[in-house]
Amino acid sequence: MAQTGKIDLDAYFRPLTAFLQKVPSITGKIGTERQEDGTWSAKFSIDIDDELAWHAVQELGHVLNYLSLEERLPTVFMPVSPPPYMNGGPEAYLSWVIECRDKGFSPKKVAEWLESRLPTPVNDRDQWEHDDEDEGEGEGDDEEKED
Repeated sequence: MAQTGKIDLDAYFRPLTAFLQKVPSITGKIGTERQEDGTWSAKFSIDIDDELAWHAVQELGHVLNYLSLEERLPTVFMPVSPPPYMNGGPEAYLSWVIECRDKGFSPKKVAEWLESRLPTPVNDRDQWEHDDEDEGEGEGDDEEKED
């Protein structure tokens, strides 16, 4: 007799983990967990020395935490860490987690939201670069003119 209620967790998380593995600066294995109540999480590392690391954090934080007042997802993206005084610095021990507290909002749906809002194609590092240098130069020029 077949068991009901059991799902293939690898297949359940595959759309999200496959997408996240393409995001610049995300490294290593992506850990996943699904609770009995249907809530779930995905945990991964971001290479904070990668020049695009904070761009990835910003993009993920925007979509997963605060897309808009009217269009909030039931997800939270946040850093997590064991006690730094017992382990070490952020290069080795800082991780990031996506938590979903809505059992009806699957990892596949999260992957679809991210795919439609993050740079395209997601694995093209050139698409992630912003014109931060140009903005900084303009601000500095204004300050010089005031003197």
